[in-house]
Amino acid sequence: MTESSSYKDYLAGLLAGVATVVTGHPFDTVKVKLQKHNTDAQTMKYRSGLHCTARILKTEGVKGLYRGATSSFVGITFESSLIFGIYSQTKQSLEGGLQSGKPMPSVIIPSAAFGGAIISFVLCPSELVKCRMQIQGTDSLVPKSSRYDGPFDCVLKTVKTEGVTGIFRGGFSTLLRETIGNAVFFSTYEHVRYYMHLQLKDASFNQSNLIDVGVGIMSGGLGGIAFWSAILPLDVAKTIIQTARDRGSTRNPFQILKSIYRRSGLKGCYTGFGPTIARAFPANAAAIVAWELAMKILGIKRE
Repeated sequence: MTESSSYKDYLAGLLAGVATVVTGHPFDTVKVKLQKHNTDAQTMKYRSGLHCTARILKTEGVKGLYRGATSSFVGITFESSLIFGIYSQTKQSLEGGLQSGKPMPSVIIPSAAFGGAIISFVLCPSELVKCRMQIQGTDSLVPKSSRYDGPFDCVLKTVKTEGVTGIFRGGFSTLLRETIGNAVFFSTYEHVRYYMHLQLKDASFNQSNLIDVGVGIMSGGLGGIAFWSAILPLDVAKTIIQTARDRGSTRNPFQILKSIYRRSGLKGCYTGFGPTIARAFPANAAAIVAWELAMKILGIKRE
């Protein structure tokens, strides 16, 4: 990536976030409901992601799959703008103007982890609101008297009952998820992208926009799968922490995962794996394609 106006990196990231929400939110709703219901010993269990989806569609229609989408749209687009912008800018700084072309883990990992750490502080409140909205509706465990009318109502009631710090409930889990996850995501993305372009170059393929889109789909999709495969247990713990009815319950993700492991084994720690992986490939592929396309339009060049 050559020198460019920094705002362009953030704008390209914002467009990637829009693509992520539009493509992936329904899958995320199913994932959150599975994590909430299927890790609680005293509630009904969904047989699978398809069973959960069918129940949502039957009782609420398609709009049920987009429950919590408002806060998700605001959070993820802003978060995406930050993570892609910070990653690009930090990577440029660490490279010091020297671009070998080949991915350098010593540059990629700290750049991605730093970006992940920063966005966790922005992402945590929007994730909390999103998760609390998503568990309402079909088979809800939330009493009707305690339900929220919308995202803004959720914020107001959370601050009123838990204080300002209540909005950051699950912050440590989010921090771990984003630092580790983004280091894995960008490492996978950069290496898959590099080696795919290398193979295509060796095979004497003419570089075209269609080929670039294909590489973007594969590198972004595989990066997304790697991200969620690495950090899904932390995400399960985060969901439980942020949606707990007992506000005095533990916020330690490792204690929660230990409890789930005792009760349900490793499978319990990966609750929601099906819809998460089903979402990971298309949502992250769309994000990378949108990001790379936006960079081309904005005149940001990459090796």
